Amino acid sequence: MNRRLALAAIAVALLATTAGCSAIFGGISDEELDRDQEYDDLRDGDADVAVDVESGSFLTSGEFRAVYDLNETEELSLYRSSLYREEALDVHSVRYWYPNGTEVTGSELEIEQGRSSTDVAVPDGNGTLAFSGDTGSRTFQLPAYVSGSYEVTLPAGYRTTNFLFGDVSPGEYEREIVDDRERLVWDEVDSTISLRYYQTRDVPLFAGLVGAVVLLGGAGMLYYYRKVQRLQQQREEMGLDVELEDDSDDGPPPGLK
Repeated sequence: MNRRLALAAIAVALLATTAGCSAIFGGISDEELDRDQEYDDLRDGDADVAVDVESGSFLTSGEFRAVYDLNETEELSLYRSSLYREEALDVHSVRYWYPNGTEVTGSELEIEQGRSSTDVAVPDGNGTLAFSGDTGSRTFQLPAYVSGSYEVTLPAGYRTTNFLFGDVSPGEYEREIVDDRERLVWDEVDSTISLRYYQTRDVPLFAGLVGAVVLLGGAGMLYYYRKVQRLQQQREEMGLDVELEDDSDDGPPPGLK
């Protein structure tokens, strides 16, 4: 009887472990792969890869949409590099277009997600692949999964030009503003695109904050200085700061002359 209970406990533990692994590495659901998304505006661009970034808030992440002209690429390994290792990129709203324009959804493609990457296989390497994913509220980072020209459009009212708040990597890009949206274009990218951006209103707010801190700091120092001066004056009026004359040059003490 005890043996049967032990075997049953082991079986339950194995099932729980298997269920946990499935929850972690079970891949992306068909509902997420087929989620609605609009990509026509990005497909009309001239770059091999077009990315549109939507802003988030300080409490929520942003989102990006990306369209890739595959250029004889039949499989992509989608990942992001963390501090310690590469992690699989969570994507949704996956679409693929054959060279003749026929569209298929993500659930119709071969997509497998592991610990370090999400692997997408397409039926024709000359087609077009699109997917969406999450990004930071003020940052965007994505490896160059295919070689070619890249175009990244930031949310309306956001910029990268201020050296304190913005940064763009790699360099050698062209920048333009279209409908209050900053667009960055690279002729060729073979490394990770990394952006840090800010709202244009953040700069005057920061300047005002710095000015307020300086003003308050100066007022505090002036108050402290005047208080010290007032205390010094009061001590002088009470005779507490009267300096004693030095009698060291008047000769030896009485009795020793």
